[in-house]
Amino acid sequence: MQGLAIIVDWHAQLARILDHLRSLLLLLTRVWVSWQFLKSGWLKATNWDVTLELFRSEYHVPLLSPQVAALAGTFGELLFPVLLVCGLFTRAGALGLFAVNAFAVVSYWHVLGKSGYEAALGQHVLWGFMIAVVAIFGAGAISLDHLSGRRQHHRESRAAG
Repeated sequence: MQGLAIIVDWHAQLARILDHLRSLLLLLTRVWVSWQFLKSGWLKATNWDVTLELFRSEYHVPLLSPQVAALAGTFGELLFPVLLVCGLFTRAGALGLFAVNAFAVVSYWHVLGKSGYEAALGQHVLWGFMIAVVAIFGAGAISLDHLSGRRQHHRESRAAG
């Protein structure tokens, strides 16, 4: 039993050490996944004629006209990553970016679902997992959400005290 107690204590110490890295990992995750979508959104915005043609001929977004789909996709790829990088309304931004990613997969499934495109589909799956982690765990301590939460807590404490 003594050996098990030592292992349990060691594991608890390891957990405390790794807990200190949580906010840094969430920040790096937010920045990495945001960069991928910001690049795509910027490319769409700066080559609008090409973007519209792609949404007319290549991307098959259900329920939306090509013009609306192009505008919504570009807007989402530019707005939601900025929210994630800043850590502002992070969970809402992550859910929005998750939807953008899902629509990208659905609208391009006729290509991504084919043999030989597993790596491209795998990237979208990876981004989806990264975004889901941020949506579920939040931005962490290195964020405007955390800062605004601390300010709100101080205001509530002063009002109550």
